Amino acid sequence: MHKLLFVLFALCPLLPVRAQRTADAVHIQKLISVCRKLADLYVDEVDLAPLTEQAIRGILEELDPHSAYIDAEEMRSVAASFDGEFSGIGVEFTILRDTIRVVNTIVGGPAEQAGMRPNDRIVRIDTMNAVGFRTSDVPQRLRGKTGSTVEIEAIRPGERQPLHFSLVRRKIPLETIDAAYLPADSIGYIKVNRFGRTTLSEFSAAYEKLGHPRALILDLRGNGGGLLDQAIGMAGFFLPQGAAIVSTEGRAVPSITFRADKDGEAADVRLAVLIDESSASASEIVAGAIQDWDRGVVVGRPSFGKGLVQRQIGLGDGSAVRITVARYHTPSGRKIQRPYEKGKRREYYLAHLRRCDDAVRDSLDARAPEYRTLRTGRRVYGDGGIRPDVLIEPDTARFTDYHAELIRRGVLNEYVLTYLDHERGGLERGYPAFESFERAFAVSDEQLDRLAALGVRHGVERDDEALRISAPLLRTQLKALVAQRLFGTESFYRIINASCDEPFRKAVELLADWDRQGVPLLENRE
Repeated sequence: MHKLLFVLFALCPLLPVRAQRTADAVHIQKLISVCRKLADLYVDEVDLAPLTEQAIRGILEELDPHSAYIDAEEMRSVAASFDGEFSGIGVEFTILRDTIRVVNTIVGGPAEQAGMRPNDRIVRIDTMNAVGFRTSDVPQRLRGKTGSTVEIEAIRPGERQPLHFSLVRRKIPLETIDAAYLPADSIGYIKVNRFGRTTLSEFSAAYEKLGHPRALILDLRGNGGGLLDQAIGMAGFFLPQGAAIVSTEGRAVPSITFRADKDGEAADVRLAVLIDESSASASEIVAGAIQDWDRGVVVGRPSFGKGLVQRQIGLGDGSAVRITVARYHTPSGRKIQRPYEKGKRREYYLAHLRRCDDAVRDSLDARAPEYRTLRTGRRVYGDGGIRPDVLIEPDTARFTDYHAELIRRGVLNEYVLTYLDHERGGLERGYPAFESFERAFAVSDEQLDRLAALGVRHGVERDDEALRISAPLLRTQLKALVAQRLFGTESFYRIINASCDEPFRKAVELLADWDRQGVPLLENRE
């Protein structure tokens, strides 16, 4: 009950004074009264903790689709994601056949320094049998206070006896830059997976590492957002001092316009920004600012359309509520948020799944308000995320239902882990560097047959025609997954981008032939 009362009192400052004194105050008091009467009078002892959790979630679910309640356990994960670090042992893991398998160890982390290796099976954590753990159970046991000790028992293929590791937890970085490399002469590529507290410093370091390339691909696909200040800083990296980046407008909070506080370090580079239907919030702020200032070309598919500003209010027990208090507007005045009906979250997310259909997109553009970019006056649209300047339809020709089922059942991931169980040593000797692996490694027909056989064991009936159609994409995915396990996350994107990524290919083409292909896209030709 105390949590619910705290929520109600915490929300009061967000309400106008007149409403607090009249109808809204009456409704708040009514809810508090019901909770008190339940505690005092109900026939049985009432555990109000789960009831208040349900009540809070129920209230918020009747509002917009992004106001939310986050319990204490979820908040710990959220905080680690935003902070850019957590305290743990430094392993990447997966669950396979009820057993925790170490996929990789972080260089310099406690696990790597103690001698843990990829493919070790963790069977005991402290005094607990770890066999049968769910994926969500593992971080709770491996993470902890910096300086604390965790005892690990692991089974290693080829070793007769279990191995024991006594590991002292310490801060482990959570990187928000997945890849930074030069795919072509003087063209850089940086993949940003989210906006955490360290994103801007990571991005600056990555740009420096690439040698300040004259052209850059900023990949925000799959990036669901994060911290506003980091998005503002990243957009400002490409804009002149004083340029508006985003503004917020709400009923009970003051309107604010955020601007670039200095000339951006990359204010003159040729720029392509990649987005897709999973790019949301902070990603849309960056892409929208770049587009509105005609600063670069946006390539890919329409973004998610999350343009609501949440204020996070802690509730004393580690949990929190996020209350929508305002809307984001791009520099030209566009609302990023796509339409929704209060209380209809399911319909909101189902509509998102249909947005990539041609008819749906055309109808959205027909209904959406028009705006003009700030330098050349090009037409852009509001109220529905960011529409790319160059639209790339998803390539579904090679992605069969059979292929999708292999992924859903975890067959690709299990195949790669099993393959590396037996072949890691030989692969590391044969391919000491990523470049040699990228050049010479290929997935054979025999390996695809073994993949299909593993699928049968998981209940996926073999489909030879679908396997033939999907074979080129499957070969690329398997090669990329093996490379990721051997050389790190960047290697995954280097293989995928070079082999089967049409938006990436188009971005490289635009930047390499900027005057003839890039510049005309940023001009008003009406």
